[in-house]
Amino acid sequence: QVQLVESGGGLVQAGGSLRLSCAASGSISNINSMAWYRQAPGKQREWVAIITSGGTTTYVDSVKGRFTISKDKNTVYLQMNSLKPEDTAVYYCNALLENRYYWGQGTQVAVSS
Repeated sequence: QVQLVESGGGLVQAGGSLRLSCAASGSISNINSMAWYRQAPGKQREWVAIITSGGTTTYVDSVKGRFTISKDKNTVYLQMNSLKPEDTAVYYCNALLENRYYWGQGTQVAVSS
């Protein structure tokens, strides 16, 4: 099993930056990939970015060129630059381990215009 704890959310003005962190514990050596999702009020949860165990990264079109996913040992980061009000959401960390998905509790990001 894997436990995930996110941090780094907050309130920022449009154009600003935030860095989210997701600390993983447990069977982290068997994790296949880790990803960030987000859920805005009244909307479905959407995938934002993913990084595989080999370091390959992929992004949803709406954040390409603004967000960067990276990892270091047991922590995955999401560097978010040039933030827009439409980026406002609860951001969740996700890990895929042996065909099972694990989720963190989420961290709120609010971007004011």
